[in-house]
Amino acid sequence: MQRRSLLRASAAATLAVTAPLVTPWVRAQGSLQKFKFNLGWKIEASGAGFLLAQQRGYYKDVGLDVSIDTGNGSAAAISLVGSGAYDVASADLSTMIEFNLANPTAQLLAVAIQYDLNPNSIIVRKDGPIKKPADLAGKTLLGQPFNASRKLFPAFAKAQGFDPSGVKWENVSPDIGDTRFVKGDFDGAAYFFFTGLLNLKARGMGPEQLTVFRFSDLGMKSYGNGLVANPKSLQERPDAMKAFVKATTRGWIEVMADPRAGAAAIKTREPLANEELEYERLKLIVDGTMKTAETRANGWGAATPARLQATIDETVTAFGLKGSPTLAEFWTDRFLPTAAERKLKA
Repeated sequence: MQRRSLLRASAAATLAVTAPLVTPWVRAQGSLQKFKFNLGWKIEASGAGFLLAQQRGYYKDVGLDVSIDTGNGSAAAISLVGSGAYDVASADLSTMIEFNLANPTAQLLAVAIQYDLNPNSIIVRKDGPIKKPADLAGKTLLGQPFNASRKLFPAFAKAQGFDPSGVKWENVSPDIGDTRFVKGDFDGAAYFFFTGLLNLKARGMGPEQLTVFRFSDLGMKSYGNGLVANPKSLQERPDAMKAFVKATTRGWIEVMADPRAGAAAIKTREPLANEELEYERLKLIVDGTMKTAETRANGWGAATPARLQATIDETVTAFGLKGSPTLAEFWTDRFLPTAAERKLKA
């Protein structure tokens, strides 16, 4: 009897050493928790970190069964999160601020920063009449009403010292608009810079023919996209939210270190994707919005109070909003992983 008891104790000790570490809430569930995420856009480079995290099992490692769906822009994704259809979405933070002020009971919060530098821009022809941002005054620009670059244009114009009211905006669908821009129908176009450069390149107009006025290079301090979370999910499943942000952080850090792996993850999810094109786009995203002095210092996903306040102030100015959220009504860092887990690879 003593010998059998000793054997059982020894086996239990071995299991305690070799069993994988599982967080208490995952153990209590006994299975993976369902979690819904919206990319905010189609399957392309902007979603690489999420897709890699899913394909490498990082979400399962933290106890989640994450569904990743495509979207139709930030405004639509934010509305879906606000309705409770999704736990989280990747979306433009200025659009989230606008949504919350228009829907006071929504209480959406940003829980991580995806683009440390804002990717919004105006792109013009290098051989055209526009040589500096102030030359945009009174010109005709391509940009849909929901386009974040168009919506933030007034704040950009203010930072550059010219009146934005004289600009004429053309509301043309992006695919037709790209073709017409190449033909010369517009003086400039509002884009995320990495979208515009590659869309126009695909239509025969290379980067060497273009000038890009990036808002982040010209006075604006706003963050770009972030992870926008549903308040019910934050309150009722905080451990699941923290797990999602942790695994997502891991995915994006891996992609930043190896964009080729990110492009391959896109191709795996969407076989019709052009892997080389998405690799090129991903390099623009990583080098142009993610690998910054602040992310090297603070890690992926983190934010500073000064930049958060600038995001609020520039949004209120650009969108002509009535009222302004406090930092606590806009952002929380309590779902971020540790500083060591956020740290970029060398």
